[in-house]
Amino acid sequence: MKVLSEERKYTARDFERLPEGPPYYQLVKGELIMSPSPALEHQRTSKRLFHMLYTLIEIPKKGEVFYSPVDVYLDEENVFQPDMVAILEGSRAKMTKKGVEGAPDVVVEILSPSTGYYDLTIKKEVYERSGVKEYWVLDSQRRTFEIYKNTQEGFKLTSQAREKGKVFSEILGIEIDLQEVFS
Repeated sequence: MKVLSEERKYTARDFERLPEGPPYYQLVKGELIMSPSPALEHQRTSKRLFHMLYTLIEIPKKGEVFYSPVDVYLDEENVFQPDMVAILEGSRAKMTKKGVEGAPDVVVEILSPSTGYYDLTIKKEVYERSGVKEYWVLDSQRRTFEIYKNTQEGFKLTSQAREKGKVFSEILGIEIDLQEVFS
């Protein structure tokens, strides 16, 4: 990820004035960050997981699933484009013309060399503070899948697997087999 300007802090209002389409930006702690396109394996993992979530959430009309690029407005200094978000019926997050406003129920980040630092530190802290119920972190190179649940004490790792095995989402009430995600 490339920081475009460290000379001034930007706001969500500044972010909204950016032109639509590539290159894609995120607003992280008031800094405009440009992200390169993800690698092919990242996209394969994303495609497989989206298909699963779409089938489990949208077809039975339990909510909606969106994949990047979709702007998620968390506060005045943070507008992220996670790899995927799930918004369940009755969620506090709202879908508007500009994107998702508020914390989605589930946020998915698939680590890339250029984004991993932000995904595991700054963005994770903002997701936690904003009220994201579950934060999923996948690493398609290491073939790991971690699920963090937001508790009174913050994010707690509740399920994890590497290469083989399954993870369980308490929020969605589903089990995911890693072989289906990383095959």
